[in-house]
Amino acid sequence: MLISSADYRESLRGYHPVVYLDGDRIESVADEPRLAPGINAIGLTYDFALRPELTAVMTAAAGDTGEVVNRMMHLPRSGADLLNKLEAVRLVCQETGCAQRYLGGDALSALRQATHRIDADKGTDYSQRFAAYLQRVNRQDLTLGVAMTDGKGDRSKRPHEQPQPDSYLHIAERRKDGIVLSGVKAIVTGAPYVHEVLVMPGRNMIDADKDFAVACAVPIDAKGLTIVARPAGRPGEEAAKFSSKFGQSTGVLLFDQVFVPWERVFLAGEWEHSGFLTYSYATHHRHTCIAARAGFGDLLIGAGALMTEANGLDLDRAHGMREAMIDLIKIVEGFYACGVASSVYGKADPSGVQLPDAVFANIGKLLLATQIYDMHRLAHHVSGGLIVTLPGPGEDHNPATAGRLSEVLTARSDVPYERRIEVARFIEDLTASYQAGWYSVISLHGGGSPEAMKQEIYRHYPIGNKVDLVERLLERGILTDEARQITRNRQPGRCCAAGCQVPDVPLTTPMPRALPPPRR
Repeated sequence: MLISSADYRESLRGYHPVVYLDGDRIESVADEPRLAPGINAIGLTYDFALRPELTAVMTAAAGDTGEVVNRMMHLPRSGADLLNKLEAVRLVCQETGCAQRYLGGDALSALRQATHRIDADKGTDYSQRFAAYLQRVNRQDLTLGVAMTDGKGDRSKRPHEQPQPDSYLHIAERRKDGIVLSGVKAIVTGAPYVHEVLVMPGRNMIDADKDFAVACAVPIDAKGLTIVARPAGRPGEEAAKFSSKFGQSTGVLLFDQVFVPWERVFLAGEWEHSGFLTYSYATHHRHTCIAARAGFGDLLIGAGALMTEANGLDLDRAHGMREAMIDLIKIVEGFYACGVASSVYGKADPSGVQLPDAVFANIGKLLLATQIYDMHRLAHHVSGGLIVTLPGPGEDHNPATAGRLSEVLTARSDVPYERRIEVARFIEDLTASYQAGWYSVISLHGGGSPEAMKQEIYRHYPIGNKVDLVERLLERGILTDEARQITRNRQPGRCCAAGCQVPDVPLTTPMPRALPPPRR
């Protein structure tokens, strides 16, 4: 069942989580102004799925039941699904900056893969439990948070070696009817205003870490769970032309003897599979992050072009500005192209989930993570220094200064002063404010650090095949000695097990980069 943003907001009133924000206990998440931009952002994913002209890209048929579900929560089963997910996420993120809800879908895909794999190895019934849970999520059109990153404590020590065991979330007790959790998850996107959180391990484990190898679903208002959150965006700030409306909260989750019944548990001590679950989620999420940050790039491209116009420049003639705009477009569409390639060259997991190609997904995420600062720099270049030196919004209504400011700070007679400063403040909000710095950090570290992506690229890339190529061209034969480290990573082909073939072009629903206004 698909619900609206109003339904989503109302549904939050049915939960009573323990949430602290800036030291205040929040009585009603749905009615808290400091969280409103985050609720607005997730709400858009609900409303877009109900717009008839967006149905093809914003919804999909669930593989298990055939029911229509929101694309944010759909488990991809083909390259077409992966491409449509990219288009859907880019669409909502070019409106909101970050729509957040797609993280839950990425986690569901990884859990489907992992539970199928654990059952095959251990004879458990995790996949059956997960299937029942997934049907409930889709039936109620829930939003899920992802609790993966632990506090980690001393980074040089493994989970079981920590002097403070609660620096990693772990199973404190196993009972006949379920497990009891204790510890912390440190970075949970949208934590205060999701319906449930999916707990997952944040690293590979060894046998001694088995109590820390846990995955389960926890209602946001479970007894013993406390959320310490921060405001979403810059609510209430007049200068925040974007982030006063759309933003993102994050939260630290404190688990104090939180009980989870067995039907909600999908990993409980099978430490050998914790790394697989972590890496699977990372691949799905890095693929999706590419689309999210491309949507943010669309905002910078549009605002940069508007600002050059407001400054009195014509991009057709101002070659320096045009070159900078081209560089910005090149960055955004360059890492997005990696997302497209990752979709096309993805492969089906034995569980039926279509896994994006790990090399292209990690390259795209690495590019956006390290080039987000170049995106800001280029937006600053085409916009000029006015974006951080213009008077504050209070001067717009000051009779002593407003008139004179509008006279001297107008660049073109056909672009009023009010429109010029509005765009300038929009770019300031996106690139030179507290919120802008936050976007940079989540772009750099969200979904894993650049070092983690480099590790995955090296782990999956078939360097050995390239060595074979050169040795063949040198007519010296191919040396297959397994002792040679450089040639160990050989793959028959990125797109199929038998060898390299051109993949079929999947059926997708390309979306326009400029969204039409909603029908009235």
